[in-house]
Amino acid sequence: MPEGLTTRLFMCYTDSGDDMDIFKYKGFIFDLDGTLIDSGYVWSEVDKRFLSKRGFDVPDDYCKSVSAMNFMQAAEYTKARFCLKDSIDDIIKEWHAQAFAEYRDNVAAIPCARDMISKLKTMGKKIALATASDASLYEPALKRNKMYEYIDFFAQTSQVSRGKGFPDVYELAAQGIGCAPCDCIVFEDIAEGISGAKMGGFAACAVLSGQENGISELKKLADLAITDYGELLMPKE
Repeated sequence: MPEGLTTRLFMCYTDSGDDMDIFKYKGFIFDLDGTLIDSGYVWSEVDKRFLSKRGFDVPDDYCKSVSAMNFMQAAEYTKARFCLKDSIDDIIKEWHAQAFAEYRDNVAAIPCARDMISKLKTMGKKIALATASDASLYEPALKRNKMYEYIDFFAQTSQVSRGKGFPDVYELAAQGIGCAPCDCIVFEDIAEGISGAKMGGFAACAVLSGQENGISELKKLADLAITDYGELLMPKE
């Protein structure tokens, strides 16, 4: 973990329920895949192509197992699980080559995501990205969807010791925007991310857009759950 992160942690308590006022927070930390951009289909296809090329079907638990990992961790896990002869570097290069064009040219924003971060910026809020994806993927996707310029700091799981089941990457993001954890809310679409954020003293909002499985678990873990950012942008009655 980068030096100094743990000194910024302290206990805090958050609201819960559908009437939670998220705009009281100073810092807003967003996951990328499935939270700001609709890229889940890319990795499903990459997994199918990669494993079928080597004679394997994609196991039911594989996507969930690697979802909280960075590229290096996922490659090491995949190599060990399927006893592959490929080097770690070659696995990562193949994944990246298959995904890059989709991120650059096709991956769309989650509905109302740009409107959400645009509003936050006009309110003077600090915005960070906390992602397992590489900059070579998220930069073109965010720039094409006109969201990149709103983000103040970019944190990657490759910069910290542990994956999204732990608070490390969210702590790095909070430090990058100059906010304490209990002044931040994290937006995530996976249970491991919600758990990791809560472990670090962050409030957490589950983004359910496009989710088919695990919705009840996400709702149970998070302080708030939304299916669309438009829910947060609508004036309260």
